[in-house]
Amino acid sequence: MRNSNQHSGIHKVTLAGLIVTLGIVYGDLGTSPLYVFKAILSGSKEISELLVLGGISCIFWTLTLQTTIKYVFITLRADNYGEGGIFALFALLKKKSTLVVLITMIGGSALLADGVITPAITVTSAIEGLKMIYPNIPVIPLVLLILAILFSFQHFGSNIIGKLFGPVMLVWFLMLGVLGIAHITTLPHVLVAINPIYAFRLLIEYPSGILLLGAVFLATTGAEALYSDLGHCGIKNIRISWFFVKTMLVLTYFGQGAWAMNHPDIAKTVNPFFGVMPDWFLLPGIIIATAAAVIASQALISGSFTLVSEAISLNFWPKFKVNYPTVIKGQVYIPLVNWFLWIACSFVVIFFGSSEKMEAAYGLSITITMIMTTLLLSYWLPSKGPKNIFRIAIVCIFLSVESVFLIANLNKFMHGGWVSILIAMFFFVMMYGWYYGRKIKNRYITFTKIDKYLDQFRDLQNDISIPYLSANLVYITKSDKPMVIESKIIYSIFRKHPKRANTYFLLHVEDDDAPNTFQYTVDQILPGTLIKINFKLGFKIERRINLYFRQVIEDMVAKGEWSLESPFESMRKYHITSNFLFVDLDRILTVDYKLPAAEGFIMNLHNIIRNISNNDIRALGLDSSSTISEKIPILIPQSATDRIKSEVVLFPENE
Repeated sequence: MRNSNQHSGIHKVTLAGLIVTLGIVYGDLGTSPLYVFKAILSGSKEISELLVLGGISCIFWTLTLQTTIKYVFITLRADNYGEGGIFALFALLKKKSTLVVLITMIGGSALLADGVITPAITVTSAIEGLKMIYPNIPVIPLVLLILAILFSFQHFGSNIIGKLFGPVMLVWFLMLGVLGIAHITTLPHVLVAINPIYAFRLLIEYPSGILLLGAVFLATTGAEALYSDLGHCGIKNIRISWFFVKTMLVLTYFGQGAWAMNHPDIAKTVNPFFGVMPDWFLLPGIIIATAAAVIASQALISGSFTLVSEAISLNFWPKFKVNYPTVIKGQVYIPLVNWFLWIACSFVVIFFGSSEKMEAAYGLSITITMIMTTLLLSYWLPSKGPKNIFRIAIVCIFLSVESVFLIANLNKFMHGGWVSILIAMFFFVMMYGWYYGRKIKNRYITFTKIDKYLDQFRDLQNDISIPYLSANLVYITKSDKPMVIESKIIYSIFRKHPKRANTYFLLHVEDDDAPNTFQYTVDQILPGTLIKINFKLGFKIERRINLYFRQVIEDMVAKGEWSLESPFESMRKYHITSNFLFVDLDRILTVDYKLPAAEGFIMNLHNIIRNISNNDIRALGLDSSSTISEKIPILIPQSATDRIKSEVVLFPENE
């Protein structure tokens, strides 16, 4: 038995680990000062003390309630063997009802949509700072060029440049803190915004103050990505580094607020983030901001790959090709997702044309993700005894806060928010059609006991009137029970076309909720004739069944449990070993059977999605040169119909 179930992504708390965490986890959260306070000020009619202090107070308490308490202290505890994210949280739930499945799909879809808009708004905000030095610089073409370079390098992995992420983000956060302190000292009064009364006053007294929460919410949009990156850095590194990150973020927001109160005449036309920079530091500051924006974009792109990879393993997503470009465990590259994100990000940049317009669309989808995470937490948190009161309180508090943010963000729908919702709906339809299409097909899988066919296996093996199809035939089975097999395999071997072989192998792949489980077991049903191998693989283990099967055969030969000797005498003479042939069975719905209208629609959607996904041969890493595909009909019980009758034709007698 092989076992590689170690948590390699969990690091001990070291200075190096904390710096790496800055680069991996806090890209999205860390670059929010580029546009958050600007969005608050641009969404107001005039710059006032109530607006500035109320806006800062809302940001401070949003970071405290949402990011610190909900995610850093509570949600990070919901780890699946060290892995985080909405799909890992789903895997933890014992009861996976239809409602839980839909909640997970909605949350995952909205999070992927966030991965489209975040790179666009972050890079655009950073490059727009150059207009303060070069007013006529073509921002949009430059942003598109940066995104093109960024996405085209994804297939190399981020191993080399990833080593620079942490130090660059350390410089970034220190810059935020220093610039913030420099302006706070000019107006210490701004520190009174820590008092939550200013946040309440903004919502109650300021005209349409609740709508400004749509801009405030942008300060915490990276919290969900923080949870998704849990497996890369570990809970301790994230929690400890968060206190440094939050301090720097708070300092820069308070500093931007002080600058806005000192410069009310230009605060609406100049981005406060660049306004706090002295003239001599503007160009270096823009360069650092651009580097941080690229790192934030890279983190979201890599996170999207990881998210889709986990969704594939949990059968939420069609079987796309997944590459592993580096030796770093967990780092994946999905070509189809990469090119879709590139096209979508470029479209967002061209469609909106400026970061200010993107701000109007940003935040709506991620609000939905946070609400879905809260709902899943309500299933995960203890629900018995005194802890149930804690669960109810936590869920009610965060659902209330996030519902208010959702109401504020819904105002963005007609101002571009529909774009992110449209992208999320596309991802949701993909998941829904794939997941429930498989459910329908699996409903009509029939199983049978193998022991009824043992004599047939022996007779077929010894029937010299039937030529060998291969020395060894290999089938993939969904049955996890040793003596149970799908009827379709029996149909393929004995009924459709008798397939004679020396040994029949049945391979079962069990998807384990743990990320790094890597095990197998062997069951000799008919020693030397019928052998079942069960692979137990974590959802982050690459599906390379051909390679793993070869390793199992090597182990069996080494233990004397099986022989690679060819059954053909002429081949044994030249020491040529047995050959193997995989048989891939594709179950199809024939025209003779009809599903109910709703299920028929789902199956049509499922079949469309299948056309852009990998077949089982590629998805399981089988050798296509040693595989044949065979179509097997799905048999659906049908109600009795009128039987066609023979018509009696009377011919007239010859005259």
